[in-house]
Amino acid sequence: MTELPIIDGIEKLESVVQQVGFLPFFRCDIVGYSLEERTPPERWFQKGVEGPWEWREQAALRQIIGYGKLVRNKAGFVSAELFPLLANYRRDGYDYDAKYEDGLLKRREKLVMDAVVQNGEMLSADIKKMCGFGKNGEKGFDGILTGLQMQTYLLVRQFVYKKDKASRQYGWGVGQYTTAERVFGEEVVTSRYHQEPKESFAELTGILSSRLDVPQKVLEKLLR
Repeated sequence: MTELPIIDGIEKLESVVQQVGFLPFFRCDIVGYSLEERTPPERWFQKGVEGPWEWREQAALRQIIGYGKLVRNKAGFVSAELFPLLANYRRDGYDYDAKYEDGLLKRREKLVMDAVVQNGEMLSADIKKMCGFGKNGEKGFDGILTGLQMQTYLLVRQFVYKKDKASRQYGWGVGQYTTAERVFGEEVVTSRYHQEPKESFAELTGILSSRLDVPQKVLEKLLR
């Protein structure tokens, strides 16, 4: 595989993603093809030092690249250039409402999508409450939220932290979600809808294969 640059900040992360087109957060089948592997060890979990966890938050907020659970139900980054190809393939050419009408989207998935579309962007906790998920309500919220990201309908917009009495942030940030159309623009997201999904997938994996010097079949397995 073509060796990717060392990533030591948000600008470098965005540059690499825009250059390559797609980057998993965590290690995958392709050695060296992840933010985890391209980050210097001293950038991981060091107090007062920004690292991958901070960069993913900045990436989500800046919206130059897209961030969400996009690779095997785990986090990844994608460029505006390649997102339409990924979206057309993963969505099978459907907007979420049309997919629901054809019986290809679950009722609970549509509940979540309707809530986010109506509100523009929502914290995961608010989506869960509004859509009636919980002990005595709808089930499988985390899986549905992940599935909608994998289908490219939702992306992470930002992370929101709890604050103590002194207004200091603490704990892990809670994800706030929005539609991919609000991140990249509807015209960009739907620009490959005229293409057969399998053709979009072949083009997507072909581009990545050329840029990474990795067999296309390996990328097909990773991005299905």
